[in-house]
Formats: sequence, C-alpha cells, structure tokens
Amino acid sequence: MTEPKRSAGLLLFRHTGEGLEVLLGHMGGPFFAKKDAGAWTVPKGEYGPDEPAWEAARREFREELGLAPPDGEAIELGEVRQANGKIVTAWAVEADLDPATVEPGVFVMEWPPRSGRIQEFPELDRVAWLTPDRAREVIVEAQAAFLDRLAEHTR
Repeated sequence: MTEPKRSAGLLLFRHTGEGLEVLLGHMGGPFFAKKDAGAWTVPKGEYGPDEPAWEAARREFREELGLAPPDGEAIELGEVRQANGKIVTAWAVEADLDPATVEPGVFVMEWPPRSGRIQEFPELDRVAWLTPDRAREVIVEAQAAFLDRLAEHTR
C-alpha cells in the first residue's frame, strides 16, 4: 500500500470590526473555474517525507501566494484526510495581507485533454478574506475542521 500524499499550509486569520475572517484561495485551473463550493482551500502544497511539515507550509505559502509567510504565533490545527486520501496539516497565523498583492505560482497541464496543448494556470486564481460562515460554504469539505479548530482557539 502506498503512503498517502501529504500537504501542509497556513491559514491566516484576522479580527475586524465584523469579527473573525480567514484567508482562503480559490483553486486555479479549468476544473475549478466555474465552481465555488469545494473549490476554496487553505494555501498549501505537497511535501515529501524528508521535509518537516512546518517548513513545507511556509515554503508553500510563498509559492502559492508569492509573498513571504507571516511571522507570528503558529497555532497547530492538526491534520485532516480529504476525500482524495491526501492528508493536510495546517497552522493558523494571525496576520493581515492585501489580496491584491498576491502573485500566485503557476502550474502547467495539457488542456484541453488529449489536445497536445500545454497551458499555464495559476495555483490560486483569487484569494479573499471570508467570514467563517462563508468559508464553511466554499472550503474543501475536510478542511472545514480547520475552521472549527481555529474557532475553538480564538474563543
């Protein structure tokens, strides 16, 4: 049996006059272009067995958003197993950033399938601050547990 793929990421949060908000990214590429529910994610990425998850989370933040990961207390949110079997580990960090400053990394794939055309797509095609209720409506289902764990910590 093969080991499941692993990803690690950072869930930024901030307190505003409206309450708590979290920063999520909408997955880029043609599969998610017209989807909202289940198409938003903690900025994260895969890592191998020789890289510590915390270091991977910080590296992936930089790769996904094109920005340095914020300093600050890291709140362990643990791990979840997504429907595809991938195990995601996340930390929450209180920070504020302007989504307009994000310069997402890119990936390449053949699109349309079997066309022979290789196209480049952003890892995340948009990033936004969302209330926990709105985030719960659109985040990858298993990752909603991170929202619950953050809410427990910030109460």
